[in-house]
Order: sequence, then C-alpha cells, then structure tokens
Amino acid sequence: MTATTTRPLQAPVLPDQEELVRRLLSDTPLLKDTPDHLLQVVNVLESYGIVLDAYSKNLVDQGEKQLLNPFPVMRFFHEGITPKRLWDHLLGDRINFEYAEYCQKAMFWHGTGGLDAYLDSAEFQEACQRIISRKASRDPLIGITNRLYPGFAPESIRSLTTIYCLGLFWRVMSDLFVDLARRYRIGEVACVKDVVHHIRDGLVAAAGSPITYKVVIAGEEIWVLPPDAGLTFLVDVAVPYVEAVFFRGMPFLGTVSYNAQARQISPDISDFKYGALYADPIPSMGAGIPPSLCMQDMYRHLPDELNRWYDDHARGQVDVHVQICVSFQKSMFCVTNGAIAGTMPHPLDTNDPGEQAANRAYAESWAGRLMGCRREALL
Repeated sequence: MTATTTRPLQAPVLPDQEELVRRLLSDTPLLKDTPDHLLQVVNVLESYGIVLDAYSKNLVDQGEKQLLNPFPVMRFFHEGITPKRLWDHLLGDRINFEYAEYCQKAMFWHGTGGLDAYLDSAEFQEACQRIISRKASRDPLIGITNRLYPGFAPESIRSLTTIYCLGLFWRVMSDLFVDLARRYRIGEVACVKDVVHHIRDGLVAAAGSPITYKVVIAGEEIWVLPPDAGLTFLVDVAVPYVEAVFFRGMPFLGTVSYNAQARQISPDISDFKYGALYADPIPSMGAGIPPSLCMQDMYRHLPDELNRWYDDHARGQVDVHVQICVSFQKSMFCVTNGAIAGTMPHPLDTNDPGEQAANRAYAESWAGRLMGCRREALL
C-alpha cells in the first residue's frame, strides 16, 4: 500500500489594499461576481427594501407628528391604532422599528457631514427657539422643562430632525432596492457588476435632491431645514449614513464591556469599528444586538428564491438568521461600492493624468478603510 499525504487546507487569500484600489479604479465589483452572490444580494436587498419602506414611513411620520412629544409611546403606530394592530404589536408580530432607531442614534451620535454642521448653525438654533416658544404656549411642561434644562428641547429637535432625514434617505433606498429586484427578474440585472451599477446610478440620480424639513406648530409653519440651507441627499445624508452605520456603528450590549476601566471601547468615537462592514457573523437573535431585529424583519419578507437557497446551505432554516446576516453584509459591500463609484471625483475612463491621480487618491483612501472590514465576505 502506498501512503498518502493530505495537504492542510489553505486559508483563502483576502484582497489586499492594492487589489481593492484596482477593483475600484477598473469598475470591478468589490464582491466576487458569482451566481450565488448575485442571488443572495438581489434577494436580500429586495427583502430589505420592503422593510425600509415601513421604516421610512414610520420615521417620516415621527418627524411630522412627534416633535417635542415628551411621551412618544405610540410613535410606532403610524398606520393608526386598532385592537388587532395593538395586540400584534404586544405579541411581537410587527416590524421592529427599534432597529431604525438604532441607525438614527448612530447617525445622531457620530454627527458627520453637512447635516450635522447645519444642526450647529445659528439658523437652526433660531428655528428651535421658535418651535419651543410656540410649543410652550400650549404645553406648560415644555416651558418649565426648557427653563430648567435649556439644552434639552433643542437636542430633542435635533434628534427628531435626524430621524426625519433618515426616513427621507430610506425612502430613496427602498425604491432603489425594490426596483433592483424587478430588473433582476426581467433579466436587466445579470451579474454583481450590474447590481453595483444600479445602486451607483440610483444614488447619482438622487444626489442633488434637496433635504428639507418643515413643521406646523400651533398653526405656524416653521422651517427646521429650509431650502436655502442647501442640504442634499447624497453628500449631507447618504454619506454620513454610510460613515455612521456601515463603518463606525455602536458596540452591541453584551458583546463588549462598557466599563471604562476595561478599556474595551475606544474613548474616541471616530475610531469605532462596529459598523455593518465590520460585523462578525455572530449568532443572530441575541439580546442587545439590534441587527437581530432587522434580520427578523427581513426573514418575514424573504423572496422564495432566497429561502430555498438557504434551505440547501449551512444548516438550513436552523441558522437562517445568521445566513441572512451574512448575505446582508455582502449586499452592504455592494451598496458601499456603488456609493464610492458614484462619488468618484472624475470619470474612470478619463485620460487626464491629474484626474487619474485624484481618482487613485480617492480609491486609496476608501481601500485603506476597507482593509479593516470583513474582507472574507468579498470572496
């Protein structure tokens, strides 16, 4: 008999920084272009688009109706309250809007981009004082609270403004993802590259859309984000969202210690690496892990094609939430890819050396950040 030797399995080679730069500059998807990846990404984004439709409607409704509401206990009932809807809510048979609030808090806390800069402006503070004055004329509690804690009400308005803007952002993304699935089913989207192009083109088309916010308080219309603020969809909301949710995020309760002495969390939030592109595929549905709520929402709206695919992979329906999480992360790399492509300083086919250098510098800055992400998801 001849002795046989078995070779140890080699770990897959992850794309290095130069490879990431090459892909970004050559219009090659960051995610490996395979039929399985296409199936996962398109279908999970369709499910996510359906969920974002509900998230968007709820957040916009909160912005219109919950301003300076001291007890917004009914904020999730934007479709109205009925005995059945209340009972379903108590049983957990509902969309988990808490995940939407987690994303809003991440944007609010990290505070990057043009939206946050405007929220620090004198114009915004003036609008806040007008709102507080009008509210206090009908609600003595607001007046008393504002005198005792003058920073509380403006901060609450600032937070709800972020909620409203996130709702506007998700309205665009929901329509974009649902349309992606439609194009996939009629054969217009046939590879991962098509997915990235669809997202890129959608973001570019919406890039200059104005972001405005007006409320009516005691019969008076007050602009919170007026048109002359010049805030737009891509630069002032979409890019800060990617920064806050895809890259920085917030530590999940139960996964790291919040004890300052343990030093498991950086004191500098700009160093945070808890976003969707960094997330480890830990068992979903764990307490204190907000994306578990989003995975459950998507599970309730999974297209049949993806549900069947999960049946034949990993442990089938036993770990379906974890599988959704993995597919979702892959799709978020495609969204990031589309956002980078859509904000490239110059066309990729430019022959101008200066423009080529600017594109390379831009790609290198993004590739450097992506090096710390879960590049395993790209394979």
